[in-house]
Amino acid sequence: MKLIDENVEEYHNLVSPENLKKEISITKEIEELVIKTRESIKNILEGTDKRKIIIVGPCSIHNSNEAEEYANKLKIISDKVKDKFLIIMRTYFEKPRTTVGWKGMIYDPFMDGSDNLELGLYLSREVLVKVSSLGIPCATEFLGTLIPQYFDDLITWAAIGARTTESQPHRELVSGLSMPAGFKNSTFGNIDIACNAMKSALSSHTFLGIDQKGVSSIIKTKGNREAHIILRGGEKPNYDSESVNEIIAKLKELELTQKIIIDCSHGNSDKDFRKQELAFKDIINQIKEGNEDIVGFMLESNINEGNQKLCENISDLKPGVSITDECISLETTEKIILDAYEKLNFWIQILKL
Repeated sequence: MKLIDENVEEYHNLVSPENLKKEISITKEIEELVIKTRESIKNILEGTDKRKIIIVGPCSIHNSNEAEEYANKLKIISDKVKDKFLIIMRTYFEKPRTTVGWKGMIYDPFMDGSDNLELGLYLSREVLVKVSSLGIPCATEFLGTLIPQYFDDLITWAAIGARTTESQPHRELVSGLSMPAGFKNSTFGNIDIACNAMKSALSSHTFLGIDQKGVSSIIKTKGNREAHIILRGGEKPNYDSESVNEIIAKLKELELTQKIIIDCSHGNSDKDFRKQELAFKDIINQIKEGNEDIVGFMLESNINEGNQKLCENISDLKPGVSITDECISLETTEKIILDAYEKLNFWIQILKL
């Protein structure tokens, strides 16, 4: 019996973050977009920018061309509402699985179990560059703790999912990220775990990771002052005003930022895409009623609504339809965002009278 690697099939040397960034580089315009968007998010969290953040896009990206098509159409919507909403596209390439299943474009870009991870890194970075070049900033969820080094120059906002918010490596990771990051409450709806994660991410940490050259390193971080909470529901929704006010009061008591982002999908929609609109409208009403601590929303949206199962012949997949969670259509996305824009505009006009 071997002492090591008993269950390891093979090792494969991976491209370094530095070399991937050289091969798929960013322009000065993209660099300025990333810096400006991060600064805007920071200002919104601090209350000096009164716009609201909308993080919207596919549950997961599985087709590069469809992602670019979605981003083109999202840019048109964004330009219409940019004085009230900062729109950031969900560009999710990693999917946490309860047991097994497709883990995202990074890990299995061909969606056939071939697990060409290196190609997945290349394709995912290409998507981020294409979307950003259209003037749409990108958001993602970080699952693999080494992955951020490959994309950290392109991501303007990051999420840590409900399953990983309790993970010490992910809390340490956030403490060193260059962008604002949100921790989701647990899958059961508990916010204590997210509050503890925020406290941890605010602090300095020392841990093992890789540098830009891909070399194993000891990493020491400063702490991330823009860590915040994301309400995603649990065994029951938590976007209603009573739940939101209770959570804000608890954050205040713990001396943590009271600014929150609310995810309209997942537990807040019972994973029924039709209920995202209900959650979104309810949150808009809370803002109209004077809640200034709600600073943003998350929506799962794709070109077409619903979802589909990943099939053996991927050419049979319906275009623009999610292969993971159900999404609202781009048409519905535009409708509810423009409606919200008009409602908030009308409310502001009333206040001025």
